[in-house]
Amino acid sequence: MTIHRSWSWAALGVVVVAALAIGARSPGHQTPQQKAASIAGEVRCPTCEGQSAELSDAPAAAAVRQFILIQVEAGEGRSLIEEELRDRYGTDILLRPPASGIAGLVWVLPVVAIILAFVGIAFAFRRWRLSGVTVTDADRERVARALPDAPAGPSPPESDGGPE
Repeated sequence: MTIHRSWSWAALGVVVVAALAIGARSPGHQTPQQKAASIAGEVRCPTCEGQSAELSDAPAAAAVRQFILIQVEAGEGRSLIEEELRDRYGTDILLRPPASGIAGLVWVLPVVAIILAFVGIAFAFRRWRLSGVTVTDADRERVARALPDAPAGPSPPESDGGPE
């Protein structure tokens, strides 16, 4: 592997790590209303189909938002609030699946599939590059017959248009 290619991969790695670090950092100081809205955005409306409690106008969603705001103002954390909502409404109240157990496969399988796809592509390109396929004169003849305007032999080197 050439040095240039190694530097390219290193630069790509730095960009990926930086993007993950920026995306994973926690938001700055939030007001109780902002924190409650963030939690309500991840909670399903109890009476609506597939809509978050934050966006729904249903009375049940308003009650969930009010409950969340009261809990946030009382100093409760996100996990405790979500646990109380699960106890009250069932495990389907959360829009995002838990990251553990069988439901954790929802988070793991796409990542594994993407990694396997990249590995498969890398192996395919490597095998393709190492296969040593060369163009023969018979191949050139075949192309020349298929394309009547193509030159029959190897193409002459192109000129840059300047004086020689």
